[in-house]
Amino acid sequence: MIGLTGDQTVTYHADVEPQSDAVFKALADPTRRALLDALFEQDGQSVQSLCDLFPTMTRFGVMKHLALLEAANLVITHRQGRQKLHYLNPVPIQQLAERWISKYAQPFTRALVGLQTGLERHLAEEPA
Repeated sequence: MIGLTGDQTVTYHADVEPQSDAVFKALADPTRRALLDALFEQDGQSVQSLCDLFPTMTRFGVMKHLALLEAANLVITHRQGRQKLHYLNPVPIQQLAERWISKYAQPFTRALVGLQTGLERHLAEEPA
């Protein structure tokens, strides 16, 4: 059995990466991912055009999702007259990929490339 140290600064440090936490939380919801996909397809959309994509959801519900995406810096807004336009900001997602995915995937991809190279070399050396 693993024992806990009881030191909360070691076990449960809240300020490790607050921005990453906000991005992970924002990406965890399928509606927010759909909003990001919609902004990827057509950037600079109004709240109304984004609400039209979710006919069963209230305007207030869509706005709450957008607020969370803004808090995670995944969506940037710009006022144009009376309209507020929403733009995709992919930088936080790229930062997560570089920080987490690349770090864990690199040993596996190296192994797979090595395996592929070894198999191709073996096949090339076999007599026909």
